[in-house]
Amino acid sequence: MAQFELIMPKMGESVAEATIIKWLKQPGDSIELDEPVLEIATDKVDSEIPSPVAGTLSEILFAEGDTILVNAVIAKITTDAVVASSAAASSPAPETTQSAPANIPAQSAPVSTSDFSQSDRFYSPLVKNIAKTENISIEELEKIQGSGAEGRVTKKDILAYLPDRGNGNTPSPQAKPASAPQPSARPQAPAISISGGDEIIEMDRMRKLIADHMVMSKAVSPHVTSFVEVDMTNMVLWRERVKKDFEKREGHKITYTPMIIEMIAKAIRDFPMINVSVDGTNIIKRKHINIGMATALPSGNLIVPVIRDADTMNLIGLTKAVNDLANRARNNKLSPDDISGGTFTMTNVGSFGNVMGTPIINQPQVAIMAVGVIKKKPAVLETPQGDVIAIRHMMYCSLSYDHRVVDGSLGGSFIRRVADYIEAFDSNQSF
Repeated sequence: MAQFELIMPKMGESVAEATIIKWLKQPGDSIELDEPVLEIATDKVDSEIPSPVAGTLSEILFAEGDTILVNAVIAKITTDAVVASSAAASSPAPETTQSAPANIPAQSAPVSTSDFSQSDRFYSPLVKNIAKTENISIEELEKIQGSGAEGRVTKKDILAYLPDRGNGNTPSPQAKPASAPQPSARPQAPAISISGGDEIIEMDRMRKLIADHMVMSKAVSPHVTSFVEVDMTNMVLWRERVKKDFEKREGHKITYTPMIIEMIAKAIRDFPMINVSVDGTNIIKRKHINIGMATALPSGNLIVPVIRDADTMNLIGLTKAVNDLANRARNNKLSPDDISGGTFTMTNVGSFGNVMGTPIINQPQVAIMAVGVIKKKPAVLETPQGDVIAIRHMMYCSLSYDHRVVDGSLGGSFIRRVADYIEAFDSNQSF
């Protein structure tokens, strides 16, 4: 009999920890190869962790609700197979794993010693977890010099600080830089009165994350929204003409989403300063055009999978990428890397029958475009014989942008360019 150590796998390039939501197996339960053992949640997606071996779950090392660093041993499985009892052997994706940070006991449950709600300073989940594990109080953490954006404490900062603890080398409190003022504390929500017939529904974990992200985005970026009305007739006629043959040949249904994403990518090439992020007083101009598409989940929540290097794909490639990401989103099969690295986002409010919307920017991006429902409307067309009124397929597009770095001229010109590309779509082209 061999003892196999099940570790917390690395769920994506930017993911350093995960929270155990639910143990699907209990000690003494038999486990088949690739059978899910537990459910975990990162700050990006929820996932099931399968067993790399068949055997019996002999020991659970962490409880539900615990937040664990990647590569920490979380359970032990007794198996008849000859296996290496090591963390590296049990990783489902060994090429992406990394060692847990030094000075952090991988198998020790975090000790709650800090109330971070009392601080106006931002700390990442990983920094908070290290602070709890090392019993660093919030007062002590406030004194650590941060090298991140706007003076934030990074993993490197807190790990560099640990060896000097107790040697009298504690740094003095950091002065906040004048060039990058910290946002004020979040205003207190008003008290809510509850009557006898009201129902109280607690937000699920994803809804809480979305709520925090939306409030943060509105606090960080001064939002401005511009609108255009777009003649979609050429796209509508082309799609109606080719959709059956397209599905038969490519095995995928073609929707308007990849068609519009293709036009957005072309417009971003024309206006690259839409494809940026803000880091304090620095503007980061992105090399890659990675377009996220807001997707509704069965739970009603939204998630934004990302099409990487969208400007390098043709319409067929974009269609396959859109359909694949949408299907995996609906079936909770996305990985954290699928929803990270976006540089621009598109959301389709028209899928709910809405004419237009004013979307909130998906930080750290600086712009997001919403497309509304396509409706037949009378429109004025200019012809060589004069103006005529015709029935056209019309749609509103709206662009919300960060007015710190995107002025009205750039924002308005960009969304107009997207509309121009859509209206110039060749309805006679093949696919």
